[in-house]
Amino acid sequence: MHANLQTLEQQRAEFSSRRFLAMPLSGTICWLIAGVINIFVSAQWAALVLFIATGSIIYVAMLVARFTGEDMFKKSKTKNTFDGLFFHCIGMALLVYSIAIPFFMIDARSLPLCIGILTGLMWLPISWIIQHWIGTFHVLSRTILIVLAWYLFPQHSFVVIPAVIVVIYAITIYTLEMRWRQLSQHNL
Repeated sequence: MHANLQTLEQQRAEFSSRRFLAMPLSGTICWLIAGVINIFVSAQWAALVLFIATGSIIYVAMLVARFTGEDMFKKSKTKNTFDGLFFHCIGMALLVYSIAIPFFMIDARSLPLCIGILTGLMWLPISWIIQHWIGTFHVLSRTILIVLAWYLFPQHSFVVIPAVIVVIYAITIYTLEMRWRQLSQHNL
């Protein structure tokens, strides 16, 4: 293992220069599939579909990364501290199931609310790392709109909340791609 001689700011700049499409594309795919399937199934099946879909996001991202040119498990000689922080954020998102599952046991329709908000929290530190507003926009709009959807459409939370998340992801993906293109042009 080689010692990393880069400063934290240099590591941050390197980390921030990435495209960041694999995870949001994967999230979009998984939440879209869950929302569409949940139109046609009972609440019990909808919960199972949502658990499987959201639990699959990281695995789908690994596949998507092959098409976006991203290396999710960077095998470079130098370690980047922010890669470690990013994977800790993913771990944090997975740990929130410990909140979602007990609440789900009391009120089954709470599952998309809990998972939708809690797994979206990882966007806040990502926004800080890359020093761009999109992560903050993502987490705040996602949280506010999910809560509104949960109150306005209580019987349809397994369909409406995934739809809200997909729309937020679409905005996020577009913004991240425009950001990456600007960075790429600037670095030419």
